[in-house]
Amino acid sequence: MSGDLDAARLAAVISPLRRALLAATRAEARLPELSDSQIDVIRALPRGTSRGPAEIASRLRLSRPTVSNLLGAMESEGLVERTPAASDGRRIVVRASARALDLFDRFDAANSALVAEATARLGEDERAALAAAVPALERLCDVLGGADPRATETTGASTADREETR
Repeated sequence: MSGDLDAARLAAVISPLRRALLAATRAEARLPELSDSQIDVIRALPRGTSRGPAEIASRLRLSRPTVSNLLGAMESEGLVERTPAASDGRRIVVRASARALDLFDRFDAANSALVAEATARLGEDERAALAAAVPALERLCDVLGGADPRATETTGASTADREETR
């Protein structure tokens, strides 16, 4: 019976967990109101990289119009810079601003510290269960995102993509 998964319970906890972690991280790091989506865009643009809006949309599994609107708002807030691509001046590439990268570094450090502190208050068995669940949750994200589960098993491509965007 312990192998049975309560999918409704798992689904019901994921979103509130992410919101609670985001709110606690913002408060801890004294960050401005960055949305989940803005944080995800900055995460998709690590230091020294630039990407086209279509690539960002694909990586984040968002529609192109949604990403376009998000990038417009982020540009007006000084979080991203849009410039013509060096290889093709008709194409636009996006880069995270120094301000955005600083905010993200602060967010990431506070986020990791909060998770470490919270998990330290759990029992040893609970920490072990969470540690064991991380790979399965990563795979669940890949499957839900449309990644071919067989390709992930054999190549690790989706996991590598995730690592690159952290």
